[in-house]
Amino acid sequence: MSLEIKVPPVGESITEVTVSRWLKKDGDTVKMDEAIAELESDKATFELTAEKAGVLKTIAKEGDVLAIGAVVGAIYEGGNAAPAAPVEAAASKAEAAPVADQKTSLEIKVPPVGESITEVTLSRWLKKDGDTVKMDEALAELESDKATFELTAEKAGVLKTIAKEGDVLAIGAVVCSIEGAGAAVKTDAAPAAKAEAAPVAVAAEKAVNYASGTPSPAAAKILAEKGVDAAAVSGTGVNGRITKEDALSIDKVSENPQTRTAVAAAAAQAAPAAAPVAPPVKAGERSERRERMSPLRKTVAKRLVSVKNETAMLTTFNEVDMSPIMEIRSKYKDKFKEKHGVGLGFMSFFTKAVTEALKDWPAVGARIEGEEVVYSNFADISIAVSAPKGLVVPVIRNADAMSLAEIEKAVVALAGKARDNKLSLEEMTGGTFTITNGGVFGSMLSTPIINSPQSAILGMHNIIERPVAVNGQVVIRPMMYVALSYDHRIVDGRESVSFLVRVKQLLEDPARLLLGV
Repeated sequence: MSLEIKVPPVGESITEVTVSRWLKKDGDTVKMDEAIAELESDKATFELTAEKAGVLKTIAKEGDVLAIGAVVGAIYEGGNAAPAAPVEAAASKAEAAPVADQKTSLEIKVPPVGESITEVTLSRWLKKDGDTVKMDEALAELESDKATFELTAEKAGVLKTIAKEGDVLAIGAVVCSIEGAGAAVKTDAAPAAKAEAAPVAVAAEKAVNYASGTPSPAAAKILAEKGVDAAAVSGTGVNGRITKEDALSIDKVSENPQTRTAVAAAAAQAAPAAAPVAPPVKAGERSERRERMSPLRKTVAKRLVSVKNETAMLTTFNEVDMSPIMEIRSKYKDKFKEKHGVGLGFMSFFTKAVTEALKDWPAVGARIEGEEVVYSNFADISIAVSAPKGLVVPVIRNADAMSLAEIEKAVVALAGKARDNKLSLEEMTGGTFTITNGGVFGSMLSTPIINSPQSAILGMHNIIERPVAVNGQVVIRPMMYVALSYDHRIVDGRESVSFLVRVKQLLEDPARLLLGV
């Protein structure tokens, strides 16, 4: 008896996840509630646990993109993860009960057709219910928001339609089934007699590895265009099937010596006899590498483009003399760390200055919902952190009520979770204002993009000693450019400039942060 392990619901806006890695291998014995795999959504990474004890059977592969509810693996009770009778037993069973084999069925599901596609429409059936179909024969046409493609039969048998024309189906949904998929379809007496004369072991092996070395329709087309023999290609699909990705990844000329010789002979025959031989082009190594975008990267890209298209974003700049803060850090950093257990950085000063400025200019921390402007009487500050898998923006809750030490502790804790990919969905949602620090990478000046649905973001940059005029004299001071990008639909120019000037004043006179003036 087995139990299917499916992708659990992980958030209202999340429709698919990626299997980042298996923590247990196929055939391993697992305990109930033991972590078996890591799944990655566009917002967080979480563990998939075993729902009961038994032997693990992996179904999805690392890197596969799965819809919510899709089957990841299965747990089998006892010691056999994939029960299978010996070939001889299977053959004798087939001889003794051919009718039972004819009744076996195979479900045909909507395959993954693109990383951004979560559903398709069944535009029309190419075969009718009850028709006899062959392996790889087109059954129906599926239409996504980008293209139309054919659904093919994975085995020969009798078609049983389930979905109707016009139905909208999620990736992984069952479209139809093929009855009698465990045996070949009988066409006439001569092939049947030949099949009976074939060795039982060969027939059983073919039934198990029906797709080994067989290209999909798309792969077959690509191989034909490249002049490559399918026999020379190793398939990475189910049961060794040659996928479209396998066909795209091989060289134009097959590694098979016979195929390579034939292609070379054809090219030599087609070339003009008197054509001059061009000298070889000397160049360095030219190669390309393709990687699938992670769900996090896809979401970041989608949101950034959305912000640019849907907001009236504008950026205003100023500069801050960092001398006062640097003097405080130099004087008290050792005592601060000894007492609070964390270092005294610049982020706590900027966070505190922003929370104070938001009290005077609340529109900068507001957001638009429909035809309403939502103002918050609290400050949840989002801190942009560069994590191994991309940019994440964890939130410091109620930062306006926290001390410098509490802010520094929160920053250290959230940054550590970001580096370990342990941030939860709750820790990355609900901010009212964002601070990003490009200065740690050497950025002198930038125009940061708003973190939707927020209305403003503050960009910090590197600190450079520059000559500035102070009281009529030129002096060298550590200066930082700061940038405030804001949504002009909700924040006016007067408010944005005044907000940034207020932040500048608080940073250049840190005593005002303590006194609240």
